[in-house]
Amino acid sequence: MQRRSRIDRKTSETALSVELDIDGKGRSTIETKIPFFDHMLNLFTRHSLVDLTLKADGDIEVDFHHTVEDTGIALGQAFSKALGDKRGIRRYGFSYVPMDETLVRVVVDFSGRPFLEYRAPERVDAIGHFPFQLVEEFLRGFAVHAALNLHVEILYGRDAHHMAEAVFKALAKAVDAACQIDPRVEGIPSTKGTL
Repeated sequence: MQRRSRIDRKTSETALSVELDIDGKGRSTIETKIPFFDHMLNLFTRHSLVDLTLKADGDIEVDFHHTVEDTGIALGQAFSKALGDKRGIRRYGFSYVPMDETLVRVVVDFSGRPFLEYRAPERVDAIGHFPFQLVEEFLRGFAVHAALNLHVEILYGRDAHHMAEAVFKALAKAVDAACQIDPRVEGIPSTKGTL
């Protein structure tokens, strides 16, 4: 079973193409023209062990918001398409990731019910030109379009870069765990028979 997908998304604000192989090796080719965001997506790819090619052209001269949000949307759509009916997956995954003074917890459920619970400090400095609030916008787009129940909590931390990096790494490890095929699972992992 090949769990691959391609998504092309075009709006008046962005144009994105995404190629995803869930059963990859952690290889990535990322180009969003937002260097810090590229760094986060490369971390996600490496630690989730998916193969990801992602190119985004957005109106970054206006703001990074549209590109970051639409990347979350397109990546979520790619996961949804690649997972299909989710037959045989573990469905749930969680991870705690430390990064120096920071600790982050991420819990996921590929339930078919999109939801984001995001808990972070209220005021976090920008990382260079990258507003920290965009981490939440990416996560929301991803959760909704992957039909994913996603809980992200920065348990503690001070450095904005460390907090963002720990979020993306913990998301990667939780998604990896949830997407793995469990040979004990027969069919779709739900008493409803569908996810």
